Amino acid sequence: MTYQGVLRKMETEFSSPIQYYLVFDNDFINVNQLLNQRIKIQFVKYECLNCGLDKEIYRQGFCKGCFFDIPQAADWIMRPELSTAHLDKEDRDLEYEKKVQLQPHIVYLANSSNVKVGVTRKTQVPTRWIDQGAHEAIEIVEVPNRYLAGITEVALKEHVADKTNWRKMLKNDIEDENLVEWRERLKSFIPDEAKAYFIENNSETNLEFPVNKYPEKPKSLNIKKEQSYEGTLVGVKGQYLIFEDETVFNVRANEGLVVDISIL
Repeated sequence: MTYQGVLRKMETEFSSPIQYYLVFDNDFINVNQLLNQRIKIQFVKYECLNCGLDKEIYRQGFCKGCFFDIPQAADWIMRPELSTAHLDKEDRDLEYEKKVQLQPHIVYLANSSNVKVGVTRKTQVPTRWIDQGAHEAIEIVEVPNRYLAGITEVALKEHVADKTNWRKMLKNDIEDENLVEWRERLKSFIPDEAKAYFIENNSETNLEFPVNKYPEKPKSLNIKKEQSYEGTLVGVKGQYLIFEDETVFNVRANEGLVVDISIL
């Protein structure tokens, strides 16, 4: 059976283990059901997630023209502290920016390869943690807009990491941490504007991923370069497909690519 569609980050369902879905325009695949099956991925063409044209993807699933034009790819997406909608100040599209920025945001700690701080919209909990491959996470602060979350993250990353080591995460080379203790340790570094939003007395969330075998030396698949790949799927973690030969494929990093996925 062969499916064809443009890659978008896998949709997830919080259960034990996490359920993963590849969603295409007219079909979807429950990726968990492909575990221990041999599958083939073939690159077909590009399809920008904004304009839909067959133009080379630049970043985040968008062609270069769209990336530098649309609000979904503005700098404040990656750097929340640059948000300005709370000041009624437009970056690219004030209506869109108000809709996204002026809603509850969470500053959290997640442990995927090490303890890191991050920001997400409240509606994206626990999806954001799943996408990062975190096996445990805890909320620290819930603020009313993206700007406050951003300046809190900037302050806290002086004292804790803000990046995930993807190789370590995929190898499952991890240690359990007491995230409640971490939260208390970092409390004093929260900016004054966000101190009132500190979350007291919550517990950490634990996540279980559908992985039968972790790679010892993960090697990343570049499907644009290789054009085609065939392997036995043994796990899914974060936004990565993990294969028996230790090849790993980052679905999110390949958004905007049209592929054929065949179950052999």
